[in-house]
Amino acid sequence: MSQQGGSPTGHEDDWWGQLYDDSTDDTGPTPEPDSVDDRFASAAGAVGDGSASAVAVPQPRAGAAPTGGPGRHRAPWESPPTAPPPPATFPPGPKPPGFTEEPPPTTGAARTSTETPATTTPASWTPEDTPPEPALTPGTPPASDDALRPDPDDDLPPATVRAAADSAAPRLPDPGTEAPAASPQARHAAPTRVDLPATPSSSLDYVGSGPPTYDAEPTALPPADPDELDDLVADTVLDGARYGTCSLRAVSVRGDSARYRGEPRRDSLLMARFGSGDAALVLVAMATGARATPGAHRAAAEACHWIGRAVGRSHARLGEDIRAARRGDLKSGLHRLTDRSLGKLRATAAEQGIDPEEYAATLRCLLLPADPECRTRVFFGVGAGGLFQLRDGAWHDIEPQIGDITGEPVVGFGSLPHETPEGDRLTMDLGIPTPPSPYEPALEPPREPFRFRASVARPGDTLLMCTGGLAEPLRGEPELCAYLTGRWSGPTPPGLAAFLADTQTRVKGYADDRTAAAVWEE
Repeated sequence: MSQQGGSPTGHEDDWWGQLYDDSTDDTGPTPEPDSVDDRFASAAGAVGDGSASAVAVPQPRAGAAPTGGPGRHRAPWESPPTAPPPPATFPPGPKPPGFTEEPPPTTGAARTSTETPATTTPASWTPEDTPPEPALTPGTPPASDDALRPDPDDDLPPATVRAAADSAAPRLPDPGTEAPAASPQARHAAPTRVDLPATPSSSLDYVGSGPPTYDAEPTALPPADPDELDDLVADTVLDGARYGTCSLRAVSVRGDSARYRGEPRRDSLLMARFGSGDAALVLVAMATGARATPGAHRAAAEACHWIGRAVGRSHARLGEDIRAARRGDLKSGLHRLTDRSLGKLRATAAEQGIDPEEYAATLRCLLLPADPECRTRVFFGVGAGGLFQLRDGAWHDIEPQIGDITGEPVVGFGSLPHETPEGDRLTMDLGIPTPPSPYEPALEPPREPFRFRASVARPGDTLLMCTGGLAEPLRGEPELCAYLTGRWSGPTPPGLAAFLADTQTRVKGYADDRTAAAVWEE
C-alpha cells in the first residue's frame, strides 16, 4: 500500500484502489457517493450533539509514523501542518449566552469533502508536546478561554462570535501585568488613607533633660505579713466613668523610688458614686501618707474612707447645694466634714501610741454632679497637691492660694500687741521665754489650711486634680505640660490604658507616687 497520490507499486495496491474508487457502487441501500469524510460526519451526528467536538479519536497504533511526517499528505480531517495535532478527547464545552444549538443532520444527508479542514477540526485542538493544563484554584486566572467560545459551525460572522465570547467570559488580569487604573467613580467609592482617622502619636517614656535614674517598671515588692495580707497595696490602681456631660479618668501609681526600694504606695485613691439618676453625686478622693513612716499607706487609705463615709451620708444635701450654687454653705459644710475625717486619723494615732504627725495624710477631693444641666465642679481638701485646668490649649494653675492672715491677733497666735487695752505702750522686750503652764494644754502645731474652690466648666475643658507627685513636675518641667497638652486636647478623652501611660511619663528628679484624676467636658 502506498500513500495517497503516490505511484502504484504493484498488484498489492489494487484492493486499496478498488475500495476508494468512485466508479464502484457501494453495497448499501443509498445511491449517494460514500467516503471517509461522509462516514466520519455520520458517526459524529449519531453519537454526539452534531458537533465534531464530542467524538473521541482513537490513539495511534504503536510504531505508527507521526501525523504529518515526511512523505505523507494530510487527510481532510487533519489540521493544517503548522502544528502536529495529537489524538485527544474533546469534552463538550458550555454554550455562551445568545447561541442556539444546531440541530443534528437528517438521515441520508452527508457532507462533501469540499469543506475546509478548519471546520472539522475541534476548536480546542492542542499540539502533542503541550503539557496538560493544571486545575484552577481560587484566585488563579484561566489559561485559555476556548471552552467559552461558540461552536465553529454556528451561523454567526467571526466578529459577532468573538464579541459574544468575550462578553460571556470575563477575563481576569494576568498576575504578571499591572492592574488597570480605577475609574473616578471607583476611586471615590473606596476609602483612601486621607479618609481614615489619624493615628494618635505614641506615648513617651520620659521628657526633660535625660532619662530618670530608676527603671520604668517595678523592681521589688513590699514585704508582706502572713497574718495581715489585707494590708498589702497594689502597685497601680486605674478607674474611669462617664456621667452627665463629663468623662472621668483616675489613676494611682507607685513612684519609681518606691518601686526600686520595695516600699508600698503611699498614695490612696477612692472613686465612688452616691445616689442614682441625675441626683447622683460622684466623689473622687486621694490622699498621701507622711513620708518615711511605716503606716503611711494605711493613714492615706483611712483618710479616703473617712471622707467617703462623710460625703456619702450627706450626698443629698451636698447635691442640692451644688445645683443651687450655694457656695458659702458648701464651703462651711465640706470644711466641717474634712476636719472630722482628719480628726479621726489623729484619734487612731493616739490609740496606737503613735505620734499624730507620723499617722497623718494630705487629702484632696472632687465632687461631680451627675446632672447634665449642672457643670459646677467642687474641689476641697487639705495639704499639698495641684489643681490644673486645660482650656484652649493652655494649662492654668487654679490651686486655691492661701492668702495672708488678717484680723485681730488672738491668744497663742501672732505677735504681741503694741499696747495694752488700757493704752499703755510696750516699749521693751526682754526676750525671756514664758514657761508653759501646767494647767493649760500644750499648743498643737499649726495645721494645714482648708482649700476650697467651686468653678463652672465649659465644653472642651479638662480639669486635673493630682497629688504632689505629679503636680511638682507639671510646675517644674514645661515639656511635660506641652506633651500632656497634645495628648489631652483631642475631641475625645483617652482610654484607660492611654491615660495610664500619659500620667506615667517620667521626669528626671521626680520619683514620688503619682495619683491623678482628670475630667473631660463635652
